[in-house]
Amino acid sequence: MDAIKWAALFGLESITVPARTQLLLEGSIARKMYIIEKGALRIWLNKDGSEITSQFFFEGKLVASLESFLSLQPSSFCLETLEECKLYVLDKMTFDELMKNDSDFREWFQEYILDRFLYYSKHVLSFLRDKPEERYIHLLRTNPELLKRVPQQDLATYIGITPVSLSRIRNRVAKSEK
Repeated sequence: MDAIKWAALFGLESITVPARTQLLLEGSIARKMYIIEKGALRIWLNKDGSEITSQFFFEGKLVASLESFLSLQPSSFCLETLEECKLYVLDKMTFDELMKNDSDFREWFQEYILDRFLYYSKHVLSFLRDKPEERYIHLLRTNPELLKRVPQQDLATYIGITPVSLSRIRNRVAKSEK
């Protein structure tokens, strides 16, 4: 079952949040998970005053600072909407109850955790193995919708470069495709 069906099945609260809203601040404890019905979010961290985006999330995905949510420790990440979002809210108490009493939910969540782990593994390997231009080309080929929906400054921090460098890469790639 997908995340939106879980949200409907359990009657989770639905909220609408404007673009560029911080749902979680670094150092806060994540007490909510969000299921995205409509919109886009990102998780990012602050490194010496610079933002580094670790992942983008779109419709049908569950998003939270998982480490903080599961351990009730302060988050190293910020969670921010990129677009106006319609979200379902899953609070910690409801989550714990579902994990304890609903084997289908527990199985679904374990699959989600595995998917997130595999995503992060690939992302880290890309940073170790590929140059920024290769990371951009990979995104262009595998997820062109992301490039249309995510602001260039956020995309640059995800690839690990400045917006100016991303602009240069985009121009080189566009010229080479002609």
